[in-house]
Amino acid sequence: MERIVVLDFGSQYTQLICRTIRELQVYCEILPCETSASLLKSASSGVKGIILSGGPSSVYDKKAPLYDGKVFDLGVPILGICYGLQVMAHLFKGEVKKAWKREYGRATLTIDDKSDLFKDIIPSGSRIQNPESSIQNIPVWMSHGDVVEKLPPGFEPIGHSNNSPYAAIRDSKRKFYGIQFHPEVSHTPQGVTILKNFLFTICHCSGDWTIPTFIERTIARIQEEVGEKKVICGLSGGVDSSVTTLLLHRAIGKQLIPIFVDTGLLRKGDVEQATAHFNMNNTNFKLINAKDRFIKALSGVTDPEEKRKVIGEIFIRVFEEEAERQGGADFLAQGTLYPDRIESRSVRGPSSTIKTHHNVGGLPSTMNFKLIEPLQDLFKDEVREVARALDLPLEIYGRHPFPGPGLAVRILGEVTEERLETLREADAIYLEEIEREELYDQIWQAFSVLLPVKSVGVMGDERSYENVIALRAVTSRDGMTADWFQFSPEFLQRISNRITNEVKGVNRVVYDITSKPPATIEWE
Repeated sequence: MERIVVLDFGSQYTQLICRTIRELQVYCEILPCETSASLLKSASSGVKGIILSGGPSSVYDKKAPLYDGKVFDLGVPILGICYGLQVMAHLFKGEVKKAWKREYGRATLTIDDKSDLFKDIIPSGSRIQNPESSIQNIPVWMSHGDVVEKLPPGFEPIGHSNNSPYAAIRDSKRKFYGIQFHPEVSHTPQGVTILKNFLFTICHCSGDWTIPTFIERTIARIQEEVGEKKVICGLSGGVDSSVTTLLLHRAIGKQLIPIFVDTGLLRKGDVEQATAHFNMNNTNFKLINAKDRFIKALSGVTDPEEKRKVIGEIFIRVFEEEAERQGGADFLAQGTLYPDRIESRSVRGPSSTIKTHHNVGGLPSTMNFKLIEPLQDLFKDEVREVARALDLPLEIYGRHPFPGPGLAVRILGEVTEERLETLREADAIYLEEIEREELYDQIWQAFSVLLPVKSVGVMGDERSYENVIALRAVTSRDGMTADWFQFSPEFLQRISNRITNEVKGVNRVVYDITSKPPATIEWE
């Protein structure tokens, strides 16, 4: 399969490059900036082009991100974006210096050569798409403090801005391109056209990345890997594990054993919904009640990373025990997604671990299964597209994301039966009101959090000292960035009144208005 590789130098926009390219129906993956040329060459490989992402460093920093210079000897087109341009210029003996004026935000690019990379670009103010017209200026988004001051041998300028004399450069012979701006952001209105030109005019991609082809290839890959063996699949009832289950069922039929573990950490009604759907569609469905086991193991545990490890360990042991009862199973399937791996720092370059995910960093070091993760290269909205193609019902694929560790990471501090019941009831009221207002589908994720503090209140003319519930609701495209959802004050007041009146032990409700970044969507 053809692919574009993005070598990540730590840019906040790296995921957006990948997403934009996939939307152009070319498969794209992100690899650390130090990925070796030999690995790229042997990656079965189909690499049609490489993009060097932006990043916060200067090429002259002592701790500047490392890269393998032999990447430029692979014979494939390369596009450097922002820091990626500077890396390329520096490697080939150009000069990169601090800009006399930092350029951040909207800027104007003057295009000096309208062929290949800037083909079909429309000048500002022009409504006519005429490839032969005189190209002048287009708006772009800049974010840099260094500029290329002297071109490397073999390169020529194809665009400039007031602050960057070489804002776009090209080595036609080797098909190396560099641009100082970010084409992947919406603030560069014709950025998609620029990336499209790189993919199809320069790299000669065919555009064969579609959801139907993903399904077909994934089923074939599962069949080849599994053969006649059995697969345990951890099923939570959410879209990720449900799609994983359905793909595996289509691939291997009754060799699949979907297991729904009632951890005691689930939302109100989760067990009943999953049981009703999957009992009807797969005769191998198993429901295991392990509530006491999970809650006992979490006693006294307050650190969120430790919670994930404890939960991941028990999940694996439950699966191993069930596999033994079923006469053995060699594989464990999970609904791990691309953002899970990114945030657990298993695919990226000079970036830090944000948090581990129970099905990535929370797994024990020893287990009796080989992992199958058919969705590990997909973003959430791509998974939903797969779900629709597989005819999953809306109540499954339209559900908001729910963390594998469940309510354990929505209870800040120790997890107890009493605190679980408090949170479960408050969360049910919150979601019920959102659905009643027909807001559910406008929100990426909405949930309640039980805080590890109590506050003074007045209830029934008496002093109370009880729990605080925080409400969270965000809009997002893929979970990598998010904005808080703006409920009306009247709506929030109604929810607050219901929770404080109907949920025993809660006397205060607050609403989280923090975006991602700086916060994550979940509190733990």
